[in-house]
Amino acid sequence: MEREITAENVIEYLREQGQLEPDEQANAEALAWGVSNIVIRIDRAADADFVIKQSRKQLRTQAEWFSQLERIWRELEVMQELEQLLPAGVVPRVLFEDRDNYLFAMEAIAADHRVWKAELLDGRVNQTVARELGKYLSAIHRKSFLREGYQQRWGDWEIFDQLRIDPFYRFIVRSHPEIKEWVAELIEEMSAHRLCLVLADFSPKNILITDEQIHLVDFETAHFGDPAFDLGFFLSHILLKAIHFQAEGTHCIELAETFWESYLSTEVIAPLEPGPESAKMEDPQIGQRTIKHLAACMLARVDGKSTVDYLSSAQQDQVRSFALSLILDAPASLPQAFQRLREMLIS
Repeated sequence: MEREITAENVIEYLREQGQLEPDEQANAEALAWGVSNIVIRIDRAADADFVIKQSRKQLRTQAEWFSQLERIWRELEVMQELEQLLPAGVVPRVLFEDRDNYLFAMEAIAADHRVWKAELLDGRVNQTVARELGKYLSAIHRKSFLREGYQQRWGDWEIFDQLRIDPFYRFIVRSHPEIKEWVAELIEEMSAHRLCLVLADFSPKNILITDEQIHLVDFETAHFGDPAFDLGFFLSHILLKAIHFQAEGTHCIELAETFWESYLSTEVIAPLEPGPESAKMEDPQIGQRTIKHLAACMLARVDGKSTVDYLSSAQQDQVRSFALSLILDAPASLPQAFQRLREMLIS
């Protein structure tokens, strides 16, 4: 059994591993990154800070939720690959790994960084961030589009199923049995569109902002799959915050619109290797599939295993109403879905 690392014992562990000198001064602080791992920042007096991340089998949620420890190696591999797909510094560089204890270390982002989720909930909206994120996600999807090497490395969906399909999509059927068949068809459709590298956790809590750059973290759910999942997952977080702000939430809808426009309009020059043209990324079908994943992800954040903590009971009901309307009366396009929510909030 692996050694469980904590903020209390990590300094001793690092000295034993030779990652800190015996007399080197360092402090450890546990960070609130998600529910599935322990993440600890190591502040060093004489050298660059870094972050330790270790898998946990049981996730910290009210409902029982388990996942295999090996998911951390998927994250490490994807982080290393994203260094080739995104501008330098967007994804922290991996420093060392400990296979026996299911952990690795990465460069630390500046301590005064801001978490985009907190910025949004404080009402601080920055269209530039949304625009850049659209470019980032588009680059990831396009540069990996139909690349056989990516499919061979990350085509396995076991971890994605454990952390997303089961606790999000299958679980919502308990509260909404009337959409059981629709959910089953959505999962089947997603499986039929294995097109590119999908992060499956591209959300405001994993977007860190410094004065110099926007940074991305947390990639353990990454896989070769349907880009519409990433899009629906990300947009669900933005629209949930729009509902949180009610009539004033139209600024969040504008963020969603900016992100979507940026995603579709971004052109990637000189792909990593010769391959099919990425024009299919603009196929109208991706918009229709995104609407479905948007609806399912929004329902999952009020009726799944991992629910958001900033919505009132009445707002949760609004989420259900809006998401079910996307399922039962799907709009013709994603911009029309945004407009439907805008009208709901200002009526």
